[in-house]
Order: sequence, then structure tokens, then C-alpha cells
Amino acid sequence: MRGTRTATGAALAAGALAVIGLALAPTAAAVAPQTATITASCGFFGGGAATLTATQNGTSATITLTSTAISAPVAVAPDSISSTLTLARAGGGGVVFSGTKNPAMNTGDPVSVGPLPGTVAAGDRLDAYGGSLKMVIFGITVTCKANGPQAPGPFVFD
Repeated sequence: MRGTRTATGAALAAGALAVIGLALAPTAAAVAPQTATITASCGFFGGGAATLTATQNGTSATITLTSTAISAPVAVAPDSISSTLTLARAGGGGVVFSGTKNPAMNTGDPVSVGPLPGTVAAGDRLDAYGGSLKMVIFGITVTCKANGPQAPGPFVFD
């Protein structure tokens, strides 16, 4: 009987410690806003509205860009576009998000790239305006630039 009480007490103590640990654990860092829109120009390949979606986990962040106004110049396989998105940092410089993540797209389909990983610092304020997106598709380089600041405002990282 005494062994059962000890085991029950130990289990309750472990459970209580787990609950306290969860309550005191730091919350994941967040970026605000999580989505922003821009109007971009990609030269011969089109232009128009695009949506940027940001996530953050500590100093690691990702950005995904989607646009129904900018179309794929050729059919592409998944994860075959080499993308480099540079966001301008308030106060100077920029932060680069790069990778080869994309869904399969047919010629003329809306463009979508990401999530593209990058490294951010607490307090970074990043905007597509003043930066660029370069996509290399079968040796063809497509460069897009924002025509103005993103709305509702820059991404602010915790």
C-alpha cells in the first residue's frame, strides 16, 4: 500500500512540474503583421498585387510570396525555382530569404515561391519596398520590385 502511495505521489509531482514548466516556458517569437501586400513590377513577366506571408521562430523566419497578378513564364516542376527575396531593413541594409521551394506551375499560372528561410534579429523592421525578388527559372532571371511600401506596414520581428 505504501509503495502505491509513493508511486501516485511521484506521478502527481511529475505532472505538476510538467504543468509549471509549460506555464513558464517562453512563448514562440512572433512577427507582426503576419501578412502584407505589395504591388510589384516584374518587367516583361507582369506585375500587380502580391501577398507576403511571414513566420518566425526565434531568429529563424520564413517568407512566402504569392501573386495572381504575376504569372509563371514557363511550366515549372515543384522546388525548381531558385528564389532570393531581399527585404529592406529600416535603418539600412537588408535581409535575404532564399531557397528553392515552390509548387508545380504551368505557363501562365500565378506565381508562388516559399517558404524561403532567412535569419532575423529582434526588432528588425523589414519591407519589400527597397528590396527585390529574383527568381531563376531554367536559366531565365525574373526580377520583381515593389512599387511602394507594403501594407499594412513592415514586418516587425520579436
